[in-house]
Amino acid sequence: MKLTTRFAPSPTGPLHLGHAYSALLAHDLAQAAGGSFLLRIEDIDQSRARPEWEAQIYQDLDWLGIGWARPVMRQSDRMESYRAALDDLWARGLLYACTCNRRDIAAATSAPQEGAAPIIGPDGIIYPGTCRAAGHPRETGALRLDMAKALETLSSTPLTFLENGQGPNGETGQQTISPDQLITTVGDVVLARRDMGTSYHLSVVLDDAAQKVTLVPRGADLFEATQIHVVLQALLGLPKPCYHHHRLIRDEAGKRLAKRDDARAIALYRENGATPQEIRDMVGL
Repeated sequence: MKLTTRFAPSPTGPLHLGHAYSALLAHDLAQAAGGSFLLRIEDIDQSRARPEWEAQIYQDLDWLGIGWARPVMRQSDRMESYRAALDDLWARGLLYACTCNRRDIAAATSAPQEGAAPIIGPDGIIYPGTCRAAGHPRETGALRLDMAKALETLSSTPLTFLENGQGPNGETGQQTISPDQLITTVGDVVLARRDMGTSYHLSVVLDDAAQKVTLVPRGADLFEATQIHVVLQALLGLPKPCYHHHRLIRDEAGKRLAKRDDARAIALYRENGATPQEIRDMVGL
């Protein structure tokens, strides 16, 4: 099968050295295998997405020497696909509407055991299931996956994925996901925010399938989220790509770079006279 990788940034700020590493790695992996590298714009958060940031993404990648197949997929053009998947999961009783806000969740998780720290999952505090049996109408809140019910429908389906890179604990090769761990350390994740109509988890799974991505390079910080994506792939009958979780680019204090780190922005390095090869050297490629 032809190797297809992708880089999927959000146009909500400048690309930094961490983005450069991920994009260059995905591009290099595809080039080495004679495959394809795709660019996808993850702009489901229209309240933060800006055309100028999208334009700068193209400029930065072009300057780095990265070419990509056209046309570029944009998530904001795919809302009907996300809605159809949600319709399917709702009809099967695997979703429920949740009206809780972050303050409600924090209060619910701290009340039963005074002094005990809440469990933190890929999306923050593990949801305590407050709305699971409430029967709220679909339009009244965010849509959460009933993880226990979803896993029950997948009881005869092996939940595994192939790690082509190196997980946070050094693991590589075939990875097996524990259903019990999914319930306790991931929980009922949001698949559609009320203000967006979708979520990162749902969109990325459907988009990778639509683009026939076979290898997903992503940061090691998303290793836990990959478990969610494997569950969704199984529920929706989607092909399962391999994953390549890579190291994170950090600052001198060991902190992972974020979009607020404008000093590490690729555009700033370019304006200050850096070369694409120097960027490769900085990130260890």
